[in-house]
Amino acid sequence: MKSLILSILIFAGLITLPKAYSSTSNNKKPNIIFLMADDMGYGDLQSYNTESKINTPHLARLAKEGRRFTDAHSPAAVCVPTRYGLMTGRYPFRMKTSRRGPLLEPDRLTLPSVLKNAGYETAMIGKWHLGVEHEKNPSANQQLSGGPFDHGFDFFYGIPASLDIPPYYWIKNDRPVSPPSEKIGDNNTPGWTRIQGAFWRGGGIAPGYKHIDVLPIIRDKSVEFIQTAVKSNKPFFLYTALPAPHTPWLPTKRFEGQSSVKDYGDFVLMVDEVVGRLLAALDKTNSANNTLFVFTSDNGPVWYPQDVEKYKHSSVGPLRGMKGDAWEGGHRMPFIARWPGNIPADSESKQIICHTDMIATVAAITGQKLPSNAGEDSYNLLPALLGKKSKPIREATVHQSSRRYLAIRQGQWKLIPGLGSGGFSKPSTLKPKKDGIKGQLYNLKNDIGEKNNLYAKHPKVVKRLTSLLEKYKSETRSAPIN
Repeated sequence: MKSLILSILIFAGLITLPKAYSSTSNNKKPNIIFLMADDMGYGDLQSYNTESKINTPHLARLAKEGRRFTDAHSPAAVCVPTRYGLMTGRYPFRMKTSRRGPLLEPDRLTLPSVLKNAGYETAMIGKWHLGVEHEKNPSANQQLSGGPFDHGFDFFYGIPASLDIPPYYWIKNDRPVSPPSEKIGDNNTPGWTRIQGAFWRGGGIAPGYKHIDVLPIIRDKSVEFIQTAVKSNKPFFLYTALPAPHTPWLPTKRFEGQSSVKDYGDFVLMVDEVVGRLLAALDKTNSANNTLFVFTSDNGPVWYPQDVEKYKHSSVGPLRGMKGDAWEGGHRMPFIARWPGNIPADSESKQIICHTDMIATVAAITGQKLPSNAGEDSYNLLPALLGKKSKPIREATVHQSSRRYLAIRQGQWKLIPGLGSGGFSKPSTLKPKKDGIKGQLYNLKNDIGEKNNLYAKHPKVVKRLTSLLEKYKSETRSAPIN
């Protein structure tokens, strides 16, 4: 409630927040686009993996004109908790657990609400996946509270969850465009595992809704928003959350067969095309130079060893594991940021960063100070974005697997307090042998592929990281209060 009252007072102009940074050389607040792919691997982009078999020219352009972070992480290795971390600046292990309804606390200060307080027009287009009221069985024109429209976004057009989770329908602001009054059956693709290919689960679907149309509609709506928003005197924030290349893999005819990695690669090409279309919209509206454009992914891909062998393509590049895992392939993400005149072009950063850091970063860009009960695990990345030399920004970073393993990373060391992947890769979990090691410790500076478990050789490091993780879990925040 305190953060809600703070937001109202700021919006009404009754409280002025201190200025932390000049946002640009002319002090004009930049537009911000945050484009998040879904289930896209670290190794899919050629700018991260020179051996990638998927040609991503628009993402290559973004990297050439911006800054590529090579040690960026999602706070979790699956969809929902990562999105919670992005929106709130909190580690998802702090999130309330619920299978139904909204997951964001009603009075929680969010990434878009921070920008709205700074005078931004805010919009989200795409996949929400943080719950709304009556999500599973909405009636016509029923209010779907607790979604983007209630958490800082002025406009929302998108889908409630992943494109393989029913019911399937569009939401505009806080109402269904058309309720899911019809039914559709399960869908699978021969030659892939059950959860790959054009996979979706059967259930409710809105009349006229077609899965293959969803990504192009999100693309076009995002371009349309940019074209309209630049005419306003306000800066804008656009969060485009793609449902791709998460299943179902549904490349349109223009992209079919364009990649040697078949359905998945073709769908990644469509993600790259979305990037190109948004960059073109900025160019055509002469707004590229005053726009911070960020591209990333929410977690690793569903890509098995047999897929690597068959297509000669590693979706995670040199990393171990995949979606769901505590291993790097589950949560180390591509993260590219472009802001002409501010972010050094064709540059690279090895700073360890996390999606939770966005809320503190936009607060710094817009000259605000977060209250103590917001962005509890968020660090200001602006110095790293601008290419300023500094000590490590984060004290440590926590990663959550699909089985709720909480791995912790500090400097070169990464501790997983359990055996197995903690996620989709087999074995997911292992019981320690009698008098055997109970966890995993890797030196990522020398072993990015996590092949050499040093748990038994460095007990002091294990003890230190275990203690720090327990501290983060027991306390309400990990980031310092600015």
